[in-house]
Amino acid sequence: MKSIRIKDTTREERIRIVAQSLQICGQTCEFCNGCDNLGGGIVDNYYQPYIDGEKEIAELNAAYRSNLVR
Repeated sequence: MKSIRIKDTTREERIRIVAQSLQICGQTCEFCNGCDNLGGGIVDNYYQPYIDGEKEIAELNAAYRSNLVR
């Protein structure tokens, strides 16, 4: 498997990584309550800093998990 780190991917690859990861169930994320997305909404916006090369996806996932634990 190829690295998904920012330094090893292009913006286009990061867009594809996020899209493929979020649509693993075969549905769109809009108004979905799956994946603990309480309240629904467009989850892919959460990953925009990764797509823009600002934060690693692992950082965003860790922050999301820590918010669920509270």
